[in-house]
Amino acid sequence: MGWYRHWFGTPYYKLLYGHRDDADAGAWVDAIAGRWGLPQGASLLDLACGRGRHARHFAARGLKVTGADISAESIGEARSTVPGAEFIVHDMRLPIEGRRFDAICCLFTSLGYFETLEDDRRVLGSVSGMLVPGGRFVLDFMNTPLVLEELVPEEEVVLGAVRFRIARSLEDGVLVKRIAVEDGGCLHRFEERVQALMPEELEAMAKAAGLVIEARTDGPVLTPFDPERSRRFVLWARKPSA
Repeated sequence: MGWYRHWFGTPYYKLLYGHRDDADAGAWVDAIAGRWGLPQGASLLDLACGRGRHARHFAARGLKVTGADISAESIGEARSTVPGAEFIVHDMRLPIEGRRFDAICCLFTSLGYFETLEDDRRVLGSVSGMLVPGGRFVLDFMNTPLVLEELVPEEEVVLGAVRFRIARSLEDGVLVKRIAVEDGGCLHRFEERVQALMPEELEAMAKAAGLVIEARTDGPVLTPFDPERSRRFVLWARKPSA
């Protein structure tokens, strides 16, 4: 069982990453909808949608939104908080049968969770297959070289009565974050494992899937990607019309 199945649906994941707030999600949606000029009624797939914080803003813009995530707990919460969208429990490596979308987004470093790069290539292949001709795709990933350069080996975070002890390391090309959670006298252990994918690897995967690269930016502010300074690597692509 992948680490993400065990971790994403827990209240501790939500607590630790709660700083990813509604304003941040709104900024991403404004940037995506603005760049692409998506009309009302356009179909959008929010891949690895989590609890639906981006999907809510997309739906408020009048888009026909589908959110997909491996975590049944996250999908359950998304369904209750964003009734204007469709949510399904789904493995992102597989296409959603019989569905095509005008746009697909994959935000908040939601690629690289699997054991092999072939699995990541399968994700990009599924994305390409689910886009209509001329459809758009955006991938938000960390700027891996900068993350590795600034890696903090150990950190402690206290949120209310919960203490998180976080250890980070690079192991065989995988960024590993081990999280020990102390809560009410109980100790829980979780782990995150993300392939340390470089910008050029992500571009190569997108091109191999038949996508055309349109731009590279740093987060939702849409400034050009700077390998030495950008915190995020955001890849904008489209499926050829013919």
